[in-house]
Amino acid sequence: MEWFEKLLFTEGIAQSVLILALVIATGIMLSKIKVAKISFGVTWILFAGITFSHFGLKVDPHTLHFVKEFGLILFVYSVGLQVGPGFFSSFKKGGVKLNLLAASIVLLGVITTLIIKQLSGLPISTMTGILSGAITNTPGLGAAQQAFLDTNGVNDPTIATGYAVAYPLGVIGIILSMIFIKSLFRINNTEELTKIKKQEGDNPEETIKISLSIKNPAIFGKSIIEIKKYIERPFVISRVYRSSSDISIAGASTILKEDYRILVILQKMDKEAVLAYFGGEVHMTDEEWQINDLNVVPRRVLVTKEQVHGKSLANLKLGKAFGITVTRINRAGVDLVARPDLRLQIGDRLTIIGTTASIDAAANLLGNSMHKLREPNLTAIFLGIGLGILLGSIPLFIPGIPQPVKLGLAGGPLIVAILMSRFGPQYKLVTYTTMSANLMLREIGISLFLACVGLDAGGGFVNTIVNGGGALWILYGAIITVVPLLITGVFCRLYLKMNYFAMMGLLAGSTTDPPALAYSGAAAGNDIPAVSYATVYPLTMFLRVLSAQLLIMFG
Repeated sequence: MEWFEKLLFTEGIAQSVLILALVIATGIMLSKIKVAKISFGVTWILFAGITFSHFGLKVDPHTLHFVKEFGLILFVYSVGLQVGPGFFSSFKKGGVKLNLLAASIVLLGVITTLIIKQLSGLPISTMTGILSGAITNTPGLGAAQQAFLDTNGVNDPTIATGYAVAYPLGVIGIILSMIFIKSLFRINNTEELTKIKKQEGDNPEETIKISLSIKNPAIFGKSIIEIKKYIERPFVISRVYRSSSDISIAGASTILKEDYRILVILQKMDKEAVLAYFGGEVHMTDEEWQINDLNVVPRRVLVTKEQVHGKSLANLKLGKAFGITVTRINRAGVDLVARPDLRLQIGDRLTIIGTTASIDAAANLLGNSMHKLREPNLTAIFLGIGLGILLGSIPLFIPGIPQPVKLGLAGGPLIVAILMSRFGPQYKLVTYTTMSANLMLREIGISLFLACVGLDAGGGFVNTIVNGGGALWILYGAIITVVPLLITGVFCRLYLKMNYFAMMGLLAGSTTDPPALAYSGAAAGNDIPAVSYATVYPLTMFLRVLSAQLLIMFG
């Protein structure tokens, strides 16, 4: 067994990989443990690393530093790719208010941290670690460590130790805050669901289909392409009904006459305008709109070819080329009206109506290959990581600050990923990754990062708890967790009359805490908390990373 002992305790590549693998595997196995239906998830990897390090199993510091930073980059970049498409749309109706409230929670957390620093006398680096653990934000921890290293040229192990000490009660504190607010205002889930259904009403951007009768003399005898010039609303005419035996697919050159009926795909908010333009609405079932020609079918086709990525429907001219009609485009689970100016992206699902042969020809142009979607686009991933590191390394000079501020290895890749996933298609840059590929990248990154943080902090962890005031650090973390959430939660309920389900998502999203989101979804029994969580998550993640850096710089 001498060889095995030598392998474990002699620094080298094999020893480093072995210890990292053992730490991550142990942490993942422990992540299955739940206490009161609450799990710390992959954070167990951090505690496994602390334990291994405490008993003398350590990794070469240079290797540890590289793996830690690379893991962080993979994690934040994959998060950015995931949330990027919804980042800017989250600022639509309701999103601005939610994001302002989330930003206020971040600000209150920073203020609470600074007050405790003044009262306790702890270094700002330690307090920033406690803050990151208290709000369960791992990228913030990475950003704080990177900022401290850039500013001082050395690492501060108390940042990671403070994070590890505060994290467990941080997860529990977020959930307890939700429970306290529910108890304080005596909230009933059934009543909340009824209220939110009344408040939401109809979604004006929902894609619908309606049947219309042509009654406007101004459009009698005109083609569809001519008619569209006179009404600036996005809609698609899918089929034309002349009689029960004469139903056909609508094309750009199709002539509309009096009393013809048309099947129109449009957004709900445009219904009245389109209805007034064409004439009266008629009730027709899907069966009545069935075309007798057995070769004419509706089908969904996937966009998988890079040559099509970023091109608009108007440029592709699918209807003219293949004699088909594109009625809807499903992107990330949301149905969009097939507007001529809408640019296609890899992963879009087009609803097409036409003959079997014509749809097959269009599918050949678009790709329609599930195998292609399963292949990750590594060019965009590594290009984005490279650009993110460049952005994160740019020094930003702020008046009154002796050292320039940098977005760092956490902030730079996160911002670039968000921008690339949102605007990449306009420049024919394919950033699409399947959910499984994105999840794999994210989990590998966070696992490597947490394992390295634990191994780095483990040597002095127990001593900090026993002799270094670690018990007080836990208390400080609990205060930082609970105070901003309770202040904002009470304000939201008392003055804004916010629905409790949406509030739970806001509180979980403002702390970027997946366990709290899981609890919210289970407690609510619906996806309303998840919607709020997704709305505030991108901005909150960015603010958490930035605030951690600024605390180190200003401190």
